[in-house]
Amino acid sequence: MKTVIALALSQARRMPPALAIAATIWAAAPALAFDGSTLKTMPRGTYQCALPGDAELAPMRYVAEESFTIGASSSYSTAQGRGIYLLKGKNFTFTSGPKRGQKFRHTGTHELQKLENDGSLGKLICSRTSLT
Repeated sequence: MKTVIALALSQARRMPPALAIAATIWAAAPALAFDGSTLKTMPRGTYQCALPGDAELAPMRYVAEESFTIGASSSYSTAQGRGIYLLKGKNFTFTSGPKRGQKFRHTGTHELQKLENDGSLGKLICSRTSLT
């Protein structure tokens, strides 16, 4: 790693100042900072959330207050406001806005399953029901 930094510093002397700074920062970055997960986005549209229901009455129970709409650029909205989400590999997290801190597992192209505080899969499932 030291040789990479030394090489970057020697090359940085021949670069414009802004590029030299960027090259030095890149060379000094930890080699293991990237864990292999890719950043993704969810398909745009309205996601309706539901809990398992009763086999005799209804197969599922919709939970309207948990529903949301995915928009452009990792954004989402609810009746309470707007925010941003992060989808890294199969881990989906609302990072700002009214659902901030809620975590889900990406279980299908158009489906998320809520994670419990201990990291286990919860019962709430949110599926895309319409396009925006």
